[in-house]
Amino acid sequence: MKTTEKRKTVYGVTLCDDPVREPCFTVAQRNADMAEWPDSMTATSRREKLHRHMNNEIGAMEIAAQMLVDFPEAPWELKMELARQCADESRHVLSLFRRLKQLGGFKGEFPIGNFEWCVTNLCDSIEGRLAIQNRTFEAGQMDLLGTLRNVWRAANDDTTAEVLEHILADEVNHVRFANRWIRRLAEKNPRVLFNVAVAMRMFKEVNAALTIKEGNTNVVGLDLGNKRHHNIGVNVDDRREADFSDEEINEILRQSGMSSIADARKIA
Repeated sequence: MKTTEKRKTVYGVTLCDDPVREPCFTVAQRNADMAEWPDSMTATSRREKLHRHMNNEIGAMEIAAQMLVDFPEAPWELKMELARQCADESRHVLSLFRRLKQLGGFKGEFPIGNFEWCVTNLCDSIEGRLAIQNRTFEAGQMDLLGTLRNVWRAANDDTTAEVLEHILADEVNHVRFANRWIRRLAEKNPRVLFNVAVAMRMFKEVNAALTIKEGNTNVVGLDLGNKRHHNIGVNVDDRREADFSDEEINEILRQSGMSSIADARKIA
């Protein structure tokens, strides 16, 4: 049985089983099992942020590599893009791990989760996986990194901010090639758009079923239902660079409760 055919159940939701991790890692199945201080920049919370991001980049590399394995019939140029993404993600992992060690951390110091892998690999089409992983998760990462680089700088850590900026530059390309290839594949086969729609509906249903509820606490006692986050905005400039249309960006702004920003930028 392929790795991506193995299944697990979390809160009644069927997901792909976790990828293999070294014994030093504690793999969390629920947000409640994670250690997180989202609005804190203490020494411990900084290490946790880097540790979590490091594992997320490992997952992104594995997802791209798994697409190469599962879809050998994909166009050569798309496979080359995915191979380059694997190389980029591996470089991100090393840079984050290096910085984590510089701050006194080590792999396995905090629990990790593999939500992106467990959801994305439920899709049986390459366009569905590109839509969830690259167009959704990595696009969200662009928004997050656009804010977090400033958060780290405000905490007098320019070194980590520069690491995040380098990662952001690569993420723009990962999102851009997915946008372009989904459109290119759809031009040849209209069913591609149906597969993307099915994938996104599945993603939204899974996400809704696993939504944190007030009163759910994690292993450090944080109320996950009321947790505060840094004010994460939509990274409009980089989304444009990644080939999102103005109409798509406008819709993202509306969904984020930022219609006034959309109007001010005259995105229509």
